[in-house]
Amino acid sequence: MAGLLYRLGRFSARRHWLVIIAWVVILGIAGVTYSLFAGTISSSITIPNTKTSQVQDELADKFPSANGGNGTIVFETKNGKAFTEAQKSDIADFLGKVEKLDGVKGATSGFDTQQKLDDQRQKIVDGRKQISDGRAKIASGQQQLDAKKAELASGKQQLEQAQQQLDEKKAQAEAAGAAAAAAAEAQLAPAQAQLDAQQQQLTSGQAQLDAAQKTIDENTAKLDTSEQQLEQGSKLLDLSKDIRFVSSNGSAVIGTVQFTKSTYEVPADTKTAIADDADSADISGVDVYVSNDIAQGVPSILGPGEIGGVIIAAIVLFLMLRTIIGAAVPLVSAVLGVGVASLAALSFSSLVEFISVTPVLGVMLGLAVGIDYSLFILNRHRTQLKQGMAVHESIGLANGTSGNAVVFAGATVIVALLALNITGIPFLGLMGTVGAVAVFFAILIATSFTPALLSLIGMRILRKKERASIGDTDSIRVPNKPMSTWRAVITLVAGVAVLGTIALPATQMRLGLPTGASEAVDSSQYKAYKALDDEFGAGQNGPLLVVANLPKAVSKDDVTATEVTIGQAIAKNDDVKAVLPIGSSKDRDIIAFQVKPAGGPDSVSTETLVKDLREQHVTVDDGRATLGVAGNASANIDVSEKLANVLPLYLVVVVGLSLIILIIVFRSFLVPITATAGFILSVLASFGGLTAIYQWGWLGSVFGVHDPAPILSFLPIIEIGILFGLAMDYQLFLVSGMREAYAHGASAKVAVQRGLHAGRAVVTAAAIIMISVFAGFIFSDSSTIKPIGFGLAFGVLVDAFVVRMLLIPAAMHLLGQSAWWFPKWLDRIVPDVDVEGAKLERTHPAGHGAEGSDHHGSHAAAVEPDANPHEGHTPTHRA
Repeated sequence: MAGLLYRLGRFSARRHWLVIIAWVVILGIAGVTYSLFAGTISSSITIPNTKTSQVQDELADKFPSANGGNGTIVFETKNGKAFTEAQKSDIADFLGKVEKLDGVKGATSGFDTQQKLDDQRQKIVDGRKQISDGRAKIASGQQQLDAKKAELASGKQQLEQAQQQLDEKKAQAEAAGAAAAAAAEAQLAPAQAQLDAQQQQLTSGQAQLDAAQKTIDENTAKLDTSEQQLEQGSKLLDLSKDIRFVSSNGSAVIGTVQFTKSTYEVPADTKTAIADDADSADISGVDVYVSNDIAQGVPSILGPGEIGGVIIAAIVLFLMLRTIIGAAVPLVSAVLGVGVASLAALSFSSLVEFISVTPVLGVMLGLAVGIDYSLFILNRHRTQLKQGMAVHESIGLANGTSGNAVVFAGATVIVALLALNITGIPFLGLMGTVGAVAVFFAILIATSFTPALLSLIGMRILRKKERASIGDTDSIRVPNKPMSTWRAVITLVAGVAVLGTIALPATQMRLGLPTGASEAVDSSQYKAYKALDDEFGAGQNGPLLVVANLPKAVSKDDVTATEVTIGQAIAKNDDVKAVLPIGSSKDRDIIAFQVKPAGGPDSVSTETLVKDLREQHVTVDDGRATLGVAGNASANIDVSEKLANVLPLYLVVVVGLSLIILIIVFRSFLVPITATAGFILSVLASFGGLTAIYQWGWLGSVFGVHDPAPILSFLPIIEIGILFGLAMDYQLFLVSGMREAYAHGASAKVAVQRGLHAGRAVVTAAAIIMISVFAGFIFSDSSTIKPIGFGLAFGVLVDAFVVRMLLIPAAMHLLGQSAWWFPKWLDRIVPDVDVEGAKLERTHPAGHGAEGSDHHGSHAAAVEPDANPHEGHTPTHRA
């Protein structure tokens, strides 16, 4: 690899215009493909096959009317008074305009929704009065009927007595003889006829009374049914009594926008159109705010903070190199690499869904590593020029040595980023891939475009004073004494204690996704969030969609009763503020509810509630109903939970990868272990800082944290991948110098000091540059980008200046010669990657300075007696 890079550097130096023009053409091609094929960038984060997505898919299949995401628009009077009729009319017109947008299923005014709820409650009151009046009438009718029944019974009794008397007379006549019987029969016949007529009247009266009683019974049954339905409706309304769409003082109202697709799948153009309409809404005396589920935009790739970070990087470069043209080379190289990588990656955004943070992460990484990688090669080139080496030879050798280390270091970053694909989370794998593409182009630019620029600049890369003293650099003073053991012990103990203390808050880290509360205080999303919180309760910012799957379909008459049963069971959960039935599916085997939690979408109580609801089973007439939960708050919980679950796997892969790579590079077991332990300390300290600032709110005024919230769910896993690669960069550039000094005869402890002395200047500059670039994103206008910028900047700060420059040298000193122990049989098997390009240097002896110069190279000064070279130990390094 070193030889190949040497030839590439020489070619780029000789054909500098060809290489420069080729890269400009590549940039142009990337720009053309971007303009032709780029698609929209999503502002939402989704993961397939989560519990939320499964519920949404089920709704789409069986309950189309309840499917589709919702967005909220908050209208608030400027004077805090109730809306006027003119304002209500203007709000209705505004929502009518929104309803006509593509992708919008409907837009409902909170006035209409609240009126429906109020009307339903009034219907309950009116219905109860009607039922009461009906029962009073039935009671009066029953009383009259009972009186007639009593009269009829009395008549029956009198008739029976008369019939009995008549029958007795007939019996006496028959006993007297046939003649007397015949005479009596003739006399009694009219009386019998009269009694028969009276009996017929009584029978007819009884039939009338029976019909009247049946009517009364039927009306009573109807009233009972109506009363049961009324009471069921009353219970449903009681469950939803704390859900309002117009504030109690009438000064705020909620407009609901229902989309044809889920909130995360709504095209950015649709959301942007709604947000633009809200910004330009001209409703007298009314402020219009769109919620976070509508106004999530794509953050700007380069804002004032990011540009400020690049300016600081330029200042650091100038202070290190003392030439403007020299400082410009890494910057131009990095910007070119970022441009090519970003345009090339975004050309695929019409085929693959990009979330808004993906290209920003690519820019962040591309700028940071692009500047650093070019700086490493440029710094080596300058050193060789000052020693008297010819320009083209120096470029080739710098490319073959420092460029070789750059390729290897960049490869570790790429591998760590590509490893994000093993998580099985599409957006995370894409972020890693885009970041890897940015680093890949940074490597290509550093090893081809940078040499071409250096050839074009020639000797002007040096200051006039440096050019005047070429070949007369004197002997470079290098350390010949090891650090004291007590200093190493104190440094190691104190460093671990400090980092451990900083990492403590990480034990309380919670993961989540941004809400409107984390947006800028002057943003529409933040104002909407606060208005909903203040006027309607915290739960209004994250209502849950709860779907009950019934054991079998219910009849139409039983839907309401089933809704009451399930709704009351849901309401019994802690932190449920209100339950509002939405309706049932067409075949009535699914019933949906909107549940308003007591806490906000990122609160612990809401997270607990979602888990409790998913575990709950409700007993209904035909068995047990199971509950599923969807909605933005639920989706956030699912995304965070899945990311937290894959984090340990990714950490194991990265740590294992780091051990294998470092064993191959340094041909040692203990060096990789210390490097990996240091990396873990850096990551945990970074997590601690993130938790303290962004979750607990410490130093919130400094970092713009006005509403502390859970840590961005995918930040830990992204930070592990990036910091791993960068930590290995610094480990490589510092410890490889120690290994080189040890291989050239210095004792293990002196080699530590010499390696640190040789690499600390360039690593310090590189770390400051990287910190500056990352820190610039802390002041982005995006709540998603801010913590990423801080986490990476703080992580690099801790890793470079505490772990790599303090703890690792102290640990290496205490380990001494054992740090480089490596079994001979394994030494023969493991390939020699020659990261430092030592073989290349041996074949190009001019790299050590002009002949006759008294310069010996940074590690070639005579070893003083106290150096104690190797004490009979033969280095395992085979270079």
